[in-house]
Amino acid sequence: MAVRSRRSTRTLTALAAVVALSATSASVSTAAPRAATGPVERLSGTLPDGATWIADVPEDWNGTLIVFSHGFGVTTPQNAPGEAVRLRLLEEGYALTGSSYDTSETLWALESAERDQVATIRAVTEKIGEPTRTLSVGQSMGGLVNARLARSGAGGIDGALGLCGLVAGANDLHAYQLDAEYTIARLLLPGTPVKLVGFASEAEGAVSGRLLTDAVAAAQKTPEGRARVALAAAYLNLPTWAFGKNRPAPGDHEEQQAQQASWLLQGVLNRVVPARYHVEKALGGNNSGNQGIDYARVLATSQHAPLVKALYRKADLDLRADLRNLTAHADIAADPAAVAAGRRTSSAGQGLAVPLLNIHTTADDLVPTEQQSRFAARVRASGDAALHRQAYVERQGHCNFTTAETVAALHAVESRLDKGHWGATATAGALQTAAEALNLDGADYVPHHPAPLTIGRRL
Repeated sequence: MAVRSRRSTRTLTALAAVVALSATSASVSTAAPRAATGPVERLSGTLPDGATWIADVPEDWNGTLIVFSHGFGVTTPQNAPGEAVRLRLLEEGYALTGSSYDTSETLWALESAERDQVATIRAVTEKIGEPTRTLSVGQSMGGLVNARLARSGAGGIDGALGLCGLVAGANDLHAYQLDAEYTIARLLLPGTPVKLVGFASEAEGAVSGRLLTDAVAAAQKTPEGRARVALAAAYLNLPTWAFGKNRPAPGDHEEQQAQQASWLLQGVLNRVVPARYHVEKALGGNNSGNQGIDYARVLATSQHAPLVKALYRKADLDLRADLRNLTAHADIAADPAAVAAGRRTSSAGQGLAVPLLNIHTTADDLVPTEQQSRFAARVRASGDAALHRQAYVERQGHCNFTTAETVAALHAVESRLDKGHWGATATAGALQTAAEALNLDGADYVPHHPAPLTIGRRL
């Protein structure tokens, strides 16, 4: 294999850790995976902390190395978000690599992910030579890893593509999830002790997840229960368009609520509540509390407030009384050291060193698009808005992209690097045209402006 010309030496020092939640993504791709046009060499290795890495290098390598950051719950190395994407990128000549991170202590690999990705780039380039360009791609929790790499430029990263990234960070994530879970426990399970933080194990979290999910199922049988489920869903930033459903009409409050409940009953709580254990373990304690939260004020910031109010009126239920109830009994305290650890290791957006394009589905149940609003505001505050772009796919589900959508977005990042500016490359129209031109599995890029994140804290 020919060794590519070396670029100027970049700093390969690992920085502080990284991360952000997610589960295995479901792909809508129906394209038949295509093999690379020539032989592909598979490389692998083990890093000093025990994390492993893999790399695929096509014989006709185009000089670009892509490092892929996987999502939460994965314990083996991955170098692409899916097989169809992997084979398409190999066909186009990209070399692909990625590490497992060190998940020996916790699946929230805060002290490992960024460091291991940087070390993986170093290990691969020692074998294949210095790339002419290095791109970072990250999915879900890996989208936060990716955003942190884009912030630091570590490993010689030139540009980055985030897929459904948990870019608001661990503290924001746990804050709004806690508000929703507390609302369900307080209003739908009065008198029933439900542990919401400080889990001793993932199994203990799973018990609480089941209790909360069962409470939603029971509540759906009455108008009063449905109104209270809608209130919890508003705090969770949960979309009103569920997987496998037709989009509800704007004024159809009952169907909107039914679809939010569908997300909850399909297992959202059963996934995020047990996952809290791993985040708390990594941060050394509970990084979210609700002491002093005014739940009426939080609801007022939600795009779903009109839906909640309409359902409370229909149920002849006193919304203000429920909000006072929530506010009066909010007594969960956060561990300041854990909050600080989350801010230090599990946040992003405080600046960018390289161009970053984030793409997201418009109805994501696990990482709502409102997280992108939170992230974009931080990037603007840092003065780096010119380096950042966001684009959206009209579809339900977490990380639910076609191969064409993913590859077109990657090409847009490369165009930004070639031209020195985004221009119209990362707009919905341009991405849609570029994705359709690939003649793969279709695309649904649309203009979209996510609402602000519903959250009652400055974190």
